[in-house]
Amino acid sequence: MKPTINVSEDITLVILQNIPADISFVAEVFAKIAEMDVDVDMISLSPAQSAQTSLSFTISDEDLSKLLNYTKKLNDGSIKVIVSSGNCKISIDDKGMENCPGVAANVFALAAKAKTDIRLITTSEAQISLLVTQSDLDAALAAFQNELA
Repeated sequence: MKPTINVSEDITLVILQNIPADISFVAEVFAKIAEMDVDVDMISLSPAQSAQTSLSFTISDEDLSKLLNYTKKLNDGSIKVIVSSGNCKISIDDKGMENCPGVAANVFALAAKAKTDIRLITTSEAQISLLVTQSDLDAALAAFQNELA
C-alpha cells in the first residue's frame, strides 16, 4: 500500500517557552483555547527542564487574532511566546508504517535532501506530519511524491 500525502496550508506555529512543567497548566492552556473556539492540530510537549518546559502547537492562520490576546496575558516576563504563521503541514499517512522500522528515517532523509526547513514534527503509528515553511512546500512535497507515492 502506498502512503497518502496530504497538505494543509496557512498554519500558525505557536511556541510557549518556559511554561511550568505541570500538566494542569497545559490542560488550562488548551481549555482556554477551546473556549475561543480555536482548533488545535499538531501538539508537541518538550521534556521538562527542571520546573519548566516548552509547548508547541499549531492552529489555522485564521484563528491567530483570537489567540493573540490570550498569549499576551501569558507573556508575563517568564513565559516566552513565539508565533510563526504562513506555514504548511505535510502529512504522510500509511497504515503499513506501523511496526516498520526506518520509515521516519526515510521521510527525514527525503526532507533533508530537499533542504526543507522543518518547524515541527508529530507522529502516530500510521502518520508522520511535518510543519514546513511555505517557501519549502513545493520542494518537500515533490520529494515525498516522487519517492513515496
